[in-house]
Amino acid sequence: MKAAVISGVGQVEVTTVDDPAPGRRQVVVDVSACGLCGTDLHILQGEFAPTLPVIPGHEFAGVVAEIGADVTEVAVGDRVAVDPSLYCFECRYCRSGRNNLCERWGGIGVSTAGGAAEFAVAPVANCVKLPDHVRTEDAALIEPLSCAVRGYDVLRSQLATSVLIYGSGTMGLMMLELGKLTGAASIEVVDLNKERLATARQLGCTAVATSADELDRGGWDVVIDATGNARAIQDGLGRVAKGGTFLQFGVADYAARVEIDPYRIYNQEITITGSMAVLHSYERAADLFAGGVLDPEIFISDRLPLDDYAAALEQFKAGKGRKIQVLP
Repeated sequence: MKAAVISGVGQVEVTTVDDPAPGRRQVVVDVSACGLCGTDLHILQGEFAPTLPVIPGHEFAGVVAEIGADVTEVAVGDRVAVDPSLYCFECRYCRSGRNNLCERWGGIGVSTAGGAAEFAVAPVANCVKLPDHVRTEDAALIEPLSCAVRGYDVLRSQLATSVLIYGSGTMGLMMLELGKLTGAASIEVVDLNKERLATARQLGCTAVATSADELDRGGWDVVIDATGNARAIQDGLGRVAKGGTFLQFGVADYAARVEIDPYRIYNQEITITGSMAVLHSYERAADLFAGGVLDPEIFISDRLPLDDYAAALEQFKAGKGRKIQVLP
């Protein structure tokens, strides 16, 4: 089959590899669409993936092409979205229900071959069947949406909070849409990319700006970084109101560093927390998606052939467009 392969740091190519075969409790998915994500860029720069080479792609959906001997939950021809999370179910974190912190955490497209290929293997337990009205290609958005759902699980947001989001890429926009569901009193978005800010405005945020200084508010109850950019994170930490919460949602480079003010954290009871990938949120995200919480035509800006995977990564890195998909 044809697949994109990250063979080394900074090295990616589309090549031919062996077709996958399912284990007893696995399925082979004929991939309809695979979304690109900041994690893929981190893998390309030598972070996250435990070993290279690897076929990337952890946001994907498709049609079941083959099933393992002990699979009864799905059948060939079923359309599914795939939760890429892989856990050991044995370590102390898995046993306490914190599987996303698993000591042996892995992911399809990170530690095993992913969806940037014609076919991908997944545990049947990770597959969610799609309702008839959901387009298979669009369902690749369920994985990033499940990460956003996890983010709001961590926040446990109260009604009528003021929210500031750094970044209006796919994840920032998803945090915006879910923030509206939580009953936020206001949601404001900061980004240097004016084209992306226009999309945030289209989705109905309270205000947009290229700097938080432009917004008329002393502080926000909830500040969310959806960029992973150290300068944005540093700025956001200073924008949290008394008793407020800062959520590190964007994925920063390993080397990124920021400064904190311990006295202010103590004196103003500020919470700094993080949200890691998916935890008990994929099925809920699938339900939300089926219910129309996102408009795929707004979120997906580019659908490119798999052969253009390297160029698609470059486009994503340059901040052009929103969600970019490859269609094997």
